Amino acid sequence: MHGIGSAIDRALEKDRTRATAEYLAEFRTDVEGFVALEVVESCVGDHREMLPVAGVSYRAFVDPSGGSEDAMTLAIAHKTTTPDERVIVDAVREVRPPFSPSAVVDDFAALLQRYRISKVVGDHYGGEFVKEPFRRHGISYEVCKQPKSDLFRDMLPLLNAGHISLPRHDRLIAQIVGLERRVSRAGRDSIDHAPGAHDDIANAVSGVVSAISGVGSAWMNLIWD
Repeated sequence: MHGIGSAIDRALEKDRTRATAEYLAEFRTDVEGFVALEVVESCVGDHREMLPVAGVSYRAFVDPSGGSEDAMTLAIAHKTTTPDERVIVDAVREVRPPFSPSAVVDDFAALLQRYRISKVVGDHYGGEFVKEPFRRHGISYEVCKQPKSDLFRDMLPLLNAGHISLPRHDRLIAQIVGLERRVSRAGRDSIDHAPGAHDDIANAVSGVVSAISGVGSAWMNLIWD
């Protein structure tokens, strides 16, 4: 029993909301905040954007949009190994509607090329509508099978542990803190923005964090064409 108790204690310490629902059988019907503001603020670095550095391998994630309702966003990150392992979110971009998706891809591609990125990951929105404009710039667009709720979930332990360095970006911070979370009796999470709110920047950041950190299966579950 001591081993089981220790496992539950560790799970509660890592993620109390989920562990409470899963191990202690507390059924939740209310909406709960995803992560506390002070946790996110503790992960904010001194940078607004970091310039690309020679010898560093960068990844990128895109949350595309048709240009009429949601923003189109991009996040670029890399991982450090010394003195400790951390995911550094180097740059984020948000283009709010209305806009031309093709023109936004042109701008995103120019930034990706500065970071020597030839492959970007994103969600399944738009199919070839999204892939083709990137392809014209020599950048392949790969589709991530994980839903954004899973990407948000995978980012949470890294936020709690302080293993992420976020840029000084008020809208990014507000979107992460504004996420809402529901946990079923079985411990399954559903994480999304509040009604009328947005999570486009947070989605791009969670995607690149999950991909580059190896948390969950975001990077391994790509659909390769």
